[in-house]
Amino acid sequence: MRIDILTIFPEMFEGPFSHSIVKRAKEKGLVEIHLHNIRDYATDKHRRVDDYPFGGGAGMVMMIEPVLHCVDALKAQRVYDEVIFMTPDGELFDQPLANQLSIQENLILLCGHYKGIDERLREHVITREISIGDYVLSGGELAAAVVADSVVRLIPGVLGDETSALSDSFQDGLLSPPVYTRPADYKGWKVPEILLSGHDRKIAEWRHEKAVERTQKRRPGLLDHE
Repeated sequence: MRIDILTIFPEMFEGPFSHSIVKRAKEKGLVEIHLHNIRDYATDKHRRVDDYPFGGGAGMVMMIEPVLHCVDALKAQRVYDEVIFMTPDGELFDQPLANQLSIQENLILLCGHYKGIDERLREHVITREISIGDYVLSGGELAAAVVADSVVRLIPGVLGDETSALSDSFQDGLLSPPVYTRPADYKGWKVPEILLSGHDRKIAEWRHEKAVERTQKRRPGLLDHE
């Protein structure tokens, strides 16, 4: 998979993509993540990427030309499955959407700033709009990093245990059940006996029961979709 991220702050991604699972995925050659500074595609000497909104009002708007020049340059080299704009009013990012994006080959993630991007980009260039929650960030960089991390870990071969992602929260519409590790008894705080029994079927039943119980308590709305 290849992910191209369009941003005016490429340095913001140095931390998220230089450690842990994403770093290992890059080292294995399972994913390529390329950062593109939109200012490099500006048409004036000041590398300007924003301007005042028509009609007046507070804030600035990201201009068409720098963004479109960058997208066109990338599209001239390969076909992209999606050109995604990270925006608070996009469709809410969830596990099914992460699963869907993880089987694509080439993705573009556009990080917005200011009051957003010129609407004509959304009408003619963007193919999908994604939000990571009902709140506003300073820009789309953190949201793009979240989406990239969530998608990359689902690529076959990225995780050491191929079944690990299948037991994550939301994969089956439920939150994950409680998990424990050694020691089995710490200060009198004991691990449930069933997990020490070695009985795979009963352990699986217990985990499902606890997952339903936890979901009912913390996120009952998820059960309404079953």
